[in-house]
Amino acid sequence: MISPLAYVDSTAKIGKNVTIQPFAYIEGGVEIGDDCVIMSGAKILKGTSMGKGNRVHHGAVLGTEPQDFHYEGDESQLVIGDNNDIRENVVISRATYEGGCTRIGNENYLMDGVHLCHDVQIGNHCVLGIKTTVAGECQIDNFTILSSNVILHQASHIGSWVLIQSGCRISKDVPPYVIMNGNPAEYHGINAAVLQHKHEVSERILRHIVNAYRLVYQGNFSIHDALQKIEDQVPMSDEIHNIINFIRASKGIVK
Repeated sequence: MISPLAYVDSTAKIGKNVTIQPFAYIEGGVEIGDDCVIMSGAKILKGTSMGKGNRVHHGAVLGTEPQDFHYEGDESQLVIGDNNDIRENVVISRATYEGGCTRIGNENYLMDGVHLCHDVQIGNHCVLGIKTTVAGECQIDNFTILSSNVILHQASHIGSWVLIQSGCRISKDVPPYVIMNGNPAEYHGINAAVLQHKHEVSERILRHIVNAYRLVYQGNFSIHDALQKIEDQVPMSDEIHNIINFIRASKGIVK
């Protein structure tokens, strides 16, 4: 159902069973998949496409021009997957350059006032808390939680199954499975409860993850030496491989 009080450009592609409430604004060049709900006051701007089952709440603005001095009007994109819940006053920018894409995966929950800048990449099943700000070119992997008022600086990479607690400022990469706390942010253990109940990680694997991060964060070794000791001392699993590969590829982790 599309309210006659909403503005929907004639070139926008609207799927089946889509609800667009009064005073929503849909520009040309937008694609909205089946079963989406666009609430009153939401704005979806050109270059935005979304899959099915998304809920966009009051006052959200999707597909804004990037707040980047390098932006010169390029026809860039914002691509949103399926079954995301995008709450009130969320702002998400398109990419800076033509061919670029800000991308949101599936089944994410973006709370009130979240701001995602240009070229951000978010995986699946993530939660971003109230007023969290994600700077340009950041990447957030699957099943990660950012609590309220978290700030991610430019090009930070957050691994999967991470919990970043309220008020943290993150200026480097955060490897998978950890909890970050404080300001400046620091390692606060592994995300054990979530890993056990949602990822079904065994007690044995949890101990291996703890041992790996003890070498990284508490062993007084260089990153290179810590990774070597992990390979030598910690039994390998998918989780340990993920830790090693993430840190090895990083230009610097929060330490």
